[in-house]
Amino acid sequence: MDKNRATAEAILPLVGDAANVSSVAHCMTRLRLGLHDRSLVREAELRALPAVLGVVEDETYQIVLGPGTVARVTPEFESLLTRSRTPSPSPSPSPPPSAPTADGLAAKGEAMRSSRKARNATPVKLLLRRIANIFVPLIPALIGCGIIAGLGGLLTNLHQLPSLAPALAALASGFLSLIAVFVGYNTAKEFGGTPVLGGAVAAVIVFPGVAQVDAFGRHLAPGQGGVLGALAAAALAVRVEKWCRRRVPEALDVLVTPTLTVLVPGLVTLYGLMYAAGAVAGAIGDFATWLLRYGGAGAGLVLGGLFLPLVMLGLHQALIPLHTTLIEQQGHTVLLPILAMAGAGQVGAAAAVYVRLPRNTSLRRTIRSALPAGLLGVGEPLIYGVSLPLGRPFVTACVGGAAGGAFVGLFHQLGSAVGSTAIGPSGWALFPLLAGDGGLGEALAVYGGGLLTGYVAGFVATYCFGFTHTMLAELNTPPPATAPTTPPRPDTEPAPSTP
Repeated sequence: MDKNRATAEAILPLVGDAANVSSVAHCMTRLRLGLHDRSLVREAELRALPAVLGVVEDETYQIVLGPGTVARVTPEFESLLTRSRTPSPSPSPSPPPSAPTADGLAAKGEAMRSSRKARNATPVKLLLRRIANIFVPLIPALIGCGIIAGLGGLLTNLHQLPSLAPALAALASGFLSLIAVFVGYNTAKEFGGTPVLGGAVAAVIVFPGVAQVDAFGRHLAPGQGGVLGALAAAALAVRVEKWCRRRVPEALDVLVTPTLTVLVPGLVTLYGLMYAAGAVAGAIGDFATWLLRYGGAGAGLVLGGLFLPLVMLGLHQALIPLHTTLIEQQGHTVLLPILAMAGAGQVGAAAAVYVRLPRNTSLRRTIRSALPAGLLGVGEPLIYGVSLPLGRPFVTACVGGAAGGAFVGLFHQLGSAVGSTAIGPSGWALFPLLAGDGGLGEALAVYGGGLLTGYVAGFVATYCFGFTHTMLAELNTPPPATAPTTPPRPDTEPAPSTP
């Protein structure tokens, strides 16, 4: 049995089985479950599972599985839920129609997400997920080093603590100078090879001595090819290692396999991959610069408006290596602040839903609880709990993202480029990681203006065009009153129903 399916099957009975699970989601490391009754959780047994690294109780019940693992276990868990839940016929007559509740919309959003995952499990998208799994574990280090770099730059600009600024610069740059090694390590781990051999092959890319290598009459530059070259080199190393494991006698395996795994891909990297990956990386940087320099507002509008659909299709994972390449080349990625505007449009759309449905207390409660996370760039609760199941508000949220992206793109064209020194955070959480050609103050102003534009445009578009008259009539009614747990005594009059 697949280990991820086995993990899902072990977790489900320990959280009260399918009937106790109201929602399923995951972030980089945690399986997030909405549970009807947490007292049914057998936490001691859950923590004892080998795949479970910890448990966190919050708005959702969060099971820490680690990066990469959680992305594989979650679909298996959702599949188990789908198979376990069968509709039960009810002998009682159907109740009168009422407004969809937040739980109903969340269930609808979850069903849409599960259906989308089932339809989109194509080889290309599965490959993109695996590539994302290589880079996601690097995000905490990118964030930490990005903030340290920003702090060091601030001290330099303010002419404060001159002896500390170089130390901060060293701390911030050390990881980026060796990021190819970490990418090689994670690539080999993800594709089933020996991680340290993947790191060893990728390390040649950043070794200063490659400057002495004469490959076809040209000398290499340390770091040439960057993370893309490291990924390709480690992937090739995995292929060579698996070939050796099948053919090298066991008595010689410990000597021959590691040697060939480093030697063959290492030579291919030095005499081919570093050139090819360097050309691709340079083209990515040049294209991003050209696109925003000459595309401006139009490019920002398209990027900001299409990012939410890309997330829905799973294609946003292809952007992670691009962001990392831009950070490695230029010190920041100019694409992320524009793409982050999609979250601003989502927040504005959710606020408009809240205002337009004053009597739907269940949905408004969901929006109130999810908005703080949305402001910090965590948009999944709003997407799958509010806008996507409602339909039209998802489209108007994209309009808000397009408006915010156009704002940031326009200022880039005017010479006020804004970038992020790390990937992962979005919304307000991106402010500490901003960098720009015109200084930190200008970058903060442009990004803040983009967020405000996205909020306002998403709100206005949703308020004016997010609902039909029929949708308003169906949605803008209070949820049905909860039925009493015990029937009234036969010798008393039943209490009047609440209007």
